[in-house]
Amino acid sequence: MSEWMTIAERIAREAGAILREGYGSAKTIEHKGVIDLVTEFDRRSEALIVSALRQAFPDHAIRAEEGSGNSSASEYEWLVDPLDGTTNFAHGFPVFAVSLALTRRGQLVLGVVYDPLRDELFAAEAGHGATLNGSLVKASTQTELSKSLLATGFPYDVRTNPHNNFAQFRQFQLRAQAVRRAGSAALDCAWVAAGRLDGYWEFRMNPWDVGAGALLVREAGGRVTTAGGDENFLGRDSIVASNGHIHEEMLRVLREGDAAPLPSHEG
Repeated sequence: MSEWMTIAERIAREAGAILREGYGSAKTIEHKGVIDLVTEFDRRSEALIVSALRQAFPDHAIRAEEGSGNSSASEYEWLVDPLDGTTNFAHGFPVFAVSLALTRRGQLVLGVVYDPLRDELFAAEAGHGATLNGSLVKASTQTELSKSLLATGFPYDVRTNPHNNFAQFRQFQLRAQAVRRAGSAALDCAWVAAGRLDGYWEFRMNPWDVGAGALLVREAGGRVTTAGGDENFLGRDSIVASNGHIHEEMLRVLREGDAAPLPSHEG
């Protein structure tokens, strides 16, 4: 493990401790949009992370969800989501995480996703595999979409934007074994990496939402692209993360929609 990873893991755990302490007691809940929330714990977590990163890596740029980073012209940039799953957190639904990713010249090199309620820390460095609490994890070996468990999410302007993932949700629900929507993209990706899910897709994600999780998937032997199959997905319109085996089937559903093949009836 590199010194940078040691620092990132420590920061993620410290931020997670703030979220664990505040879980169930969020009092200041603001609306960034109609259904897009931010709490005092988002801000406290981000302040801790940004301060610690600036101290440890003063020459690195930081892009944080709540806007407290900096945009220095460094070849290194941290992507920070201090509380991925704010709506869950605000409602007392126990699915949320801290997500930190580091890019070098736009390429992912390090990622940490920390689930403070389960004390599960997922970590990956480019070329060194993915781990859960220090033990290597691997993506699942499921080869059939019809037997796969998938995850997805919906954009915050789902009520007004026609690009809302409803049609795709229905199409995958008819072609996979099941589709879950838990509300944390970082954990969706981490669970694909750990083999708990076989695939995940979503539209209009920010780099801090999926950067760390995407690296986890790739380092666990999976595949990550846009819905069009482009390997360069950061900052793009869509993301598809899978164990690799069902990736082409997922892309076909996204490409063909209702015309994609349905599972054959068995028994």
